Amino acid sequence: MIKNPDITPPIAKKIPHQLEKHGDIRIDNYFWMKDREHPEVIDYLNAENEYCNSEMAHTKDFQTDLFEEMKARIKEDDSSVPYKYNGYWYITKFEKGKDYPIYTRKKERLDNPEELLFDCNKMAEGESYFKLAGISISPDNKLVSYGIDTTGRRNYTIHIKNLETHEVASDRVKNTTGSSSWANDNETLFYTKKDEVTLRAFQIYKHRLGDNSEDELVFEEGDDTFGVAVYKSKSRKYIIIACYSTLTNEYHILDANNPEGKFKVFQPRIRGLEYSISHYDNHFYMLTNKDKATNFKLMKTLETDTKVENWTEVIAHREDVLLEGIDIFKDYLVISERKNGLNEIRIKRWDGSEDYYLPFDNETYTAYTGTNVDFDTEVLRYGYNAMTTPSSVIEFNMRTKIKTVLKEQEVLDKNFNKDNYISERIWATAEDGTKIPMSVVYKKGIKKDGSNPLLQYAYGSYGSTVDPYFSTVRLSLLDRGFIYVITHIRGGEYLGRDWYEDGKLLNKKNTFSDFIACSIHLIKERYTSSEHLYAMGGSAGGLLMGAIINEAPELYNGIIAAVPFVDVITTMLDDSIPLTTGEYDEWGNPNDKLYYDYIKSYSPYDNVEAKAYPNMLITTGLHDSQVQYWEPAKWVAKLREMKTDSNKLYLKTNMDAGHGGASGRFESLKEDAEEFAFLLDLEGISS
Repeated sequence: MIKNPDITPPIAKKIPHQLEKHGDIRIDNYFWMKDREHPEVIDYLNAENEYCNSEMAHTKDFQTDLFEEMKARIKEDDSSVPYKYNGYWYITKFEKGKDYPIYTRKKERLDNPEELLFDCNKMAEGESYFKLAGISISPDNKLVSYGIDTTGRRNYTIHIKNLETHEVASDRVKNTTGSSSWANDNETLFYTKKDEVTLRAFQIYKHRLGDNSEDELVFEEGDDTFGVAVYKSKSRKYIIIACYSTLTNEYHILDANNPEGKFKVFQPRIRGLEYSISHYDNHFYMLTNKDKATNFKLMKTLETDTKVENWTEVIAHREDVLLEGIDIFKDYLVISERKNGLNEIRIKRWDGSEDYYLPFDNETYTAYTGTNVDFDTEVLRYGYNAMTTPSSVIEFNMRTKIKTVLKEQEVLDKNFNKDNYISERIWATAEDGTKIPMSVVYKKGIKKDGSNPLLQYAYGSYGSTVDPYFSTVRLSLLDRGFIYVITHIRGGEYLGRDWYEDGKLLNKKNTFSDFIACSIHLIKERYTSSEHLYAMGGSAGGLLMGAIINEAPELYNGIIAAVPFVDVITTMLDDSIPLTTGEYDEWGNPNDKLYYDYIKSYSPYDNVEAKAYPNMLITTGLHDSQVQYWEPAKWVAKLREMKTDSNKLYLKTNMDAGHGGASGRFESLKEDAEEFAFLLDLEGISS
């Protein structure tokens, strides 16, 4: 292992900055890093990149090999399963050697000529980052609106293209979410504007084609803890404005045939009342937590009487089943449920003649309804995969009950055989006695003797559940002897809504102690040992990484924290930062001393101490709009100042990308290869 002796870790300068709240004073020596335009900030990030690259230079060939290995498993000339919408079949495809998707369509029949909508490879030329989103076709199929982001800050400019002439109109709308919805007149487009500073989606505008006057503001959200969106009902009858916060929803509806009309509030917001709406026939259907339905229930109301007092129950609340979503068809209602952590898909005929579940026979799997945009069909499209089973897109005829596999993910590796891997679900016991589930996968033949390298992953916030899923990228670890574990800790919704409630606000520390309890269990059951245990998380999962290494650094040999949210208290006190105000219901508002004290007690940056920490690779993006780059940068600077060990500590900043990392299909694999090389190098594995 040859290293450049001239490269030393960058030492960030310290400029003490006093932060005072509730009579409590914190000194932040690295507060100065918040200035994105300051040359010393850029110099520091570049110096960290240079240091990381130098320290990992001996793994460069290995990274290339890993990248080529991962890339070789992917079918490069691949295409999606076509779906039909309003008389056209829509297809997304990739071509060999190209990074970006190509969008096409065919009229009525799949053997008709292909019509090109977008070639993102051409559109991305000259851009270091490119993302196309929010494709919306006009009802007459002649126009398409779409959003483009070239910074990675999820700030899109909307364009409109004529699909007959292929001309892109001069109309441009900046600072949007990228998505938009057409009224039924084919001339009126509704879209969502973002605040230029905080990037909060807060305004809905109406744009009329060919109208040179300013677009009309039709709705503005005045509560800065809420965001907004606009979309069309699947029935195509309504334009819907959604106002959302962590705990509360409100919707406004407008007849899509009358774009000049006024939006009507569906049900005024009541704090704590969550609901979503779907339209069918002359009714709306609401998935809601009304009447303390913690795991949600399904209700309906006439489209003429939408206030909450008119809602009637369709599917009752159940203590052991989380209602996650519905798909409405002309003759069928499809309900996505979760029971004991597992996905279930339930199918009911509207006339009440049938009510049944799709059969699944695995203990750790993921099943979900897919692209079902056609309203008048008896065919349901759903996806299925497991940690040992590549993903499939399946078509199920709800009347005949005939199942057709439309596509199964190809793994282009002649040595791959799913029977060579084992997946299982195991349970650890948390500090408070709660049983915490884990989904585990490893290669057959592994002995549980404590010597196996193991990568433990989790997220654990916002009620977001990481289901057990198949990954071709992960095979590069499994085939080199790693065990991979997804830890279903509290803060997600794996075991229902209470699972989320028990891992947020003043219960947030359960998320961290659950992860640690799982680590201890994996060591105790000899899946691994602390010398070979690694942990990984991103964003709020990066906060998790910061918390566990402050609590129990001795359990882990290495940590990967991607775009980590680690300066929680400072960020949550700064309402000019994107997303802050909308996060109060997740973390608490530190302007209240109760929450200030609690957040401060676990905030990773505030709790760095003079002690030994594991080997660490920390990644970020200069243009990240969700977790600002300065959080991980400050954290690394403070860790380097305080830690007492000689373990690796690397900060890698993508100077061109945002929260999601690189935009190209294969560029992101290079980031995966670098992370895997970091872990494998710690295990002495170099090929």
